[in-house]
Amino acid sequence: MTRRELLQYTAAFVPTITALGSRAAAAEPAGEIEAVLARIQPPVFPKRDFDITKYGATGDGQTKCTEAIKKAIQACHAAGGGRVVVPKGIFLTGAIHLESNIDLYVDEGATLLFSTDPNDYLPVVYTRFESTECMNYSPLIYAFEKENVAVTGPGTLDGQADATHWWDWTRKARAGATRDQKTSTKNDVQTLVEEMGNKDVPVKDRVFGTGHYLRPNFVQPYRCKNVLLEGFTVKRSPMWELNPTLCQNVTVRGVNIDCPNGPNNDGCDPDACTDVLIEKCTFTTGDDCIAIKSGRNRDGRRVGVPTSNVIVQDCVMNDGHGGVSIGSEVSGGMKNIWVRRCRMSSPHLQRALRIKTNSYRGGDIQNIWFTNVNVGQVADAVIQVTFYYEEGPGGPFKPTVKNIVIADVTCEKSQYGLDLQGYPDDPISGVTISNCMFNNASKGNNFQNVEDVKVSNVRVNGKLVSAAEIMGKEKKYE
Repeated sequence: MTRRELLQYTAAFVPTITALGSRAAAAEPAGEIEAVLARIQPPVFPKRDFDITKYGATGDGQTKCTEAIKKAIQACHAAGGGRVVVPKGIFLTGAIHLESNIDLYVDEGATLLFSTDPNDYLPVVYTRFESTECMNYSPLIYAFEKENVAVTGPGTLDGQADATHWWDWTRKARAGATRDQKTSTKNDVQTLVEEMGNKDVPVKDRVFGTGHYLRPNFVQPYRCKNVLLEGFTVKRSPMWELNPTLCQNVTVRGVNIDCPNGPNNDGCDPDACTDVLIEKCTFTTGDDCIAIKSGRNRDGRRVGVPTSNVIVQDCVMNDGHGGVSIGSEVSGGMKNIWVRRCRMSSPHLQRALRIKTNSYRGGDIQNIWFTNVNVGQVADAVIQVTFYYEEGPGGPFKPTVKNIVIADVTCEKSQYGLDLQGYPDDPISGVTISNCMFNNASKGNNFQNVEDVKVSNVRVNGKLVSAAEIMGKEKKYE
């Protein structure tokens, strides 16, 4: 599907979904989402352009342009900011580091083609790998502690990842470990999470990079304010595509994520961020389309910054593991998440909304609205909340999940409409389901350790059901 076709596809369904929104809006707290939207304002840049070809860049797809792009960014920053323009052509580059007041503009017909040589992403930078802080290879596009930064389109960012470049590192990063032996060894991921993150090793001493296999994310503004990611297409990413981390005031708009292959290829992962708008984006991913995070295990609790006030609206999820996932790295907490007026459907899409955690990752997760969403089909559940993700029970940090609103959601095919699994001594609390229709739900619903459920006008497989029925406490409705 071309970029134009994707935009036409989005435009075609948004008015229809918007027309259904009056009832869902009633389920949202009056004024809260409007206040969040009013605070989220994209940065504005001086009207000055710095064409990278004027600084020595050659768009032949073979000449490395890293230094030329760096010079253009430095000149733009010294002048007080503006646009660094990537014109039509294919520009091979290593890591790009943005400064404050810089809009990296990739023009129509332009491609930033990122090198597959790991040395082009050194020296190591302060980053997060799967939500644990470390010193690692630079993200392909990176900004650290900057204000007013942007990457805008309509061009293409191509990470060139494949089975022999970057993606094969996922196996290497997790290989070679032995457990439950006197002479146990740990791989890179275990070393980072268990030996460093869980033991409060200073981040400056958590050095990876050369000789290690922790893949870089594609676009990562880190501790930045006023971030705009808009209009471009992303292809062949090493792993997570868009990963604003510990940022404030983030707008992700009109981005086309076209990364159907590769491990851990999440589309957009806001991590420990405040005031985030993700709208009018299209996702075709090898993992979750959107995965909202807030740090992992002890390291996430050490940083202690929750993700709050995130709005996902008018997006299309064509393929991926989850449409919108919350977790699994939620140790810093999560609150006030709105997902509305979205459309998603794929036989490979496992779940439309998934909240995933366990008693090692913990997290206080509350105030989640999933409204006005049209789901064609999912392979498992339309909505899943699970406390049994990966490590499962047995840890000391029981999660809290409460106040979930599901309204005006339709699905034509799934195994479960809702699959909610809390702990016997730590139930999921406060679930409101209204004006929903789950057709062809082959296994109905699954509720384990859920309390305070309110149901209004919900049909499962054509039958209007009560709260008792939907929780499996009365006659089944298959």
